[in-house]
Amino acid sequence: MKAPGVLVVGGGIAGLCAAISARRAGARVLLVESAPRWRRGGNSRHARNFRFCHDRPSALVAGSYPADVFADDLARATAGGADAALSRLLIERSRAAPQWLRDAGVALQALGRGRLPVSSKTAFLLGGGQAMVNALYACAEGLGVEIRYGCAAGQARLSGNRLVGIDLRSACQATHPGQQLAETVAPDAVVLACGGAQGNAHWLRQHCGERVEGFINRGTPDARGDILIELLAAGAQAVGDPGRLYLVAVDARSPAEDGGIVTRIRGMPLGLVVDREGRRRHDEGADQGSTRYALWGQRLADYPGQIGYLLLDAKGLNAAPAALYPPLIAPDVQGLARQTGINADALESTWLAYNAAMRACPSLHSPPLDPPRTGPAAVLETPPFAAYPMRPGLTFSYHGLAVDARARVRLASGEPIGNLFAAGTLMAPNLCPQGYLSGLMLTIGLVFGCLAGEEAAHVARA
Repeated sequence: MKAPGVLVVGGGIAGLCAAISARRAGARVLLVESAPRWRRGGNSRHARNFRFCHDRPSALVAGSYPADVFADDLARATAGGADAALSRLLIERSRAAPQWLRDAGVALQALGRGRLPVSSKTAFLLGGGQAMVNALYACAEGLGVEIRYGCAAGQARLSGNRLVGIDLRSACQATHPGQQLAETVAPDAVVLACGGAQGNAHWLRQHCGERVEGFINRGTPDARGDILIELLAAGAQAVGDPGRLYLVAVDARSPAEDGGIVTRIRGMPLGLVVDREGRRRHDEGADQGSTRYALWGQRLADYPGQIGYLLLDAKGLNAAPAALYPPLIAPDVQGLARQTGINADALESTWLAYNAAMRACPSLHSPPLDPPRTGPAAVLETPPFAAYPMRPGLTFSYHGLAVDARARVRLASGEPIGNLFAAGTLMAPNLCPQGYLSGLMLTIGLVFGCLAGEEAAHVARA
């Protein structure tokens, strides 16, 4: 084939923004998506909001979100680990995110409509991430971006600080089903937007140990990290920690992969959480904000067998956020123990001690328990009783490629590779090496996808 001017690897929001931006800048663009068409879009399909800087209320958000407040939030969430120059770039360019999405045909949720929370920091996608992905693909196709599904990029060939070729492998559906067609192309510039390695079970075991057997990959199975691993071996500069994962508490009955955001369990402050031995390990009420999702994911990773149970009475269940799966229900604690496999005697002992502490200190927020229980908390006494089994749900890893302020991939020497760019989750650890802010990953994908596409088109024209 004739080499494209810009090759974009990956078809989530970062890849789509790169392809659209490069095409608008005049480049001939080929986008390869390793997933089949029905699963296109990676983790972006599961997104629901994005974070952006703005100075006044609008039809999308309440109040303002000044740049310095965004910067403070990012610094606090990442313990100061975000690259300062890239953070400023992210925040300033995030101002244009809503209009850029609208111009590409993406519908946004008007403030106060539907059942989504009112926010001053994030805007919501009307129809969720899948609707956004569909709109961006339609936009890319309308602009003339060539798209190949079931096509994965393989070895990236470097010569000094230039990428001189990259292998593509496509499933041969027509003449030789089950076989793959391979070719090497030499585009003027390449944007890598194919995510990290969190979908690669071997890589996870290598860096995180056998406990990952108890994790659920709630994101795409197509983020296998093949190019990331090869580029690091070829001398690219790594960023982040391969042993650090973004985990949230998800229902243990979720699919092994790709369950998305709807699998979260969120009602911990309304009940008590025990491990499979029936023991409480953490304060269920200490974390009331959205950050509790990730905190409980990390905690569950250290539970025996990486499984825990949220236990509620009828009042707690009625107040709990909606969940994808129905809870296990029983008329008494012994019935819950039988359904969950928790040691019945230990569970009853924990339950009685918890309720005794609640009754002894009904007006206090910190009854005498070990671990403590921050309030408001209540006696769990109204049948029927309910249980949600929970496991750590993996979304992404904090490990990727170092980039400069033009989104160019850096070599270990610090020198950028002139025609190789990275965007999205693959380079997100430059900005988010730990912690998280709601809507941040979509913003990183959009901002650095657009930047990488513009820069790649500039290289292709030169």
